[in-house]
Amino acid sequence: MTGARGKDAVKPAEDRKVGKRKAPVDRSSIRKAKKEKKAKKDPNKPKRPPSAFFVFLEELRTTFKKENPNVKAVSAVGKAGGEMWKSMSEEEKGPYEVKAQKRKVEYEKQMKDYNKKQEISANGRDAEEVNDEENEGSGEEEEDEDED
Repeated sequence: MTGARGKDAVKPAEDRKVGKRKAPVDRSSIRKAKKEKKAKKDPNKPKRPPSAFFVFLEELRTTFKKENPNVKAVSAVGKAGGEMWKSMSEEEKGPYEVKAQKRKVEYEKQMKDYNKKQEISANGRDAEEVNDEENEGSGEEEEDEDED
């Protein structure tokens, strides 16, 4: 039995090492490819309006910080706000929903203006390209007329 453990026998761990390793993968190129696919955010684009709950949380934060100056955790404010929001009636939520609706209307106006600006800038580029193509085309026509 000791002969099986001699120099001629191949150990299972060594067997796994020989020729069965995968080639190392350069993960940085994979990450770069994923990042390139993502479109860059436009800093001029208006932010989405907050929901009624987040309008409520804005007001709650100030009162919560005054009542609990020692509590620094953001999660504590969120938990307290969530519990209070769930316990509120529809009538109590009403003013926050009205404020959220007003912000939504303002956001929609801002988005219309933003989209118009985007279309104008896109059309402006397209118009320049069309003008360049027309100028190139007219130059070719002049050459044809000169040959006749």
